[in-house]
Amino acid sequence: MRVAIGSDHAAFALKGELCTLLDELRVEYRDFGTFSTDPVDYPDFIAPVARAVARGDYDRGIVLGGSGTGEAIVANKIRGIRCVEASDPVVARLGREHNDANVLSMGSRIAGVEVARACVRAFLDGEFQGGRHVARIEKISRIEAEEAGA
Repeated sequence: MRVAIGSDHAAFALKGELCTLLDELRVEYRDFGTFSTDPVDYPDFIAPVARAVARGDYDRGIVLGGSGTGEAIVANKIRGIRCVEASDPVVARLGREHNDANVLSMGSRIAGVEVARACVRAFLDGEFQGGRHVARIEKISRIEAEEAGA
């Protein structure tokens, strides 16, 4: 599995902790930045992560900010991305299992390091269940295509 990860300045430290986790799990990843606590605009770092996942360069993405909300909004603007915002590992797992989420968003001011680690593990281990969920994903894709043509 290949993972793209990116954050704003508020989540720089959390991103470092999660990169350590990815190393421990022997997951290949690319850090898209930011690379310091100097203030930045999160879309500049989140959109490249989402685009890389949407292109298929990476299997999953992790985006981080102060709350995780703006980051999820940015990621979900990219066609083909289904980003789940989670501060609980159950939500992260269900995002994968039911929604085939390919990006996880979290807030460093919301989830502590251990909860964030648990969310990442649940997200990476989760598998799309298919079945009744396939029709829902197809509907999301149709909505996305309709909006792109608007």
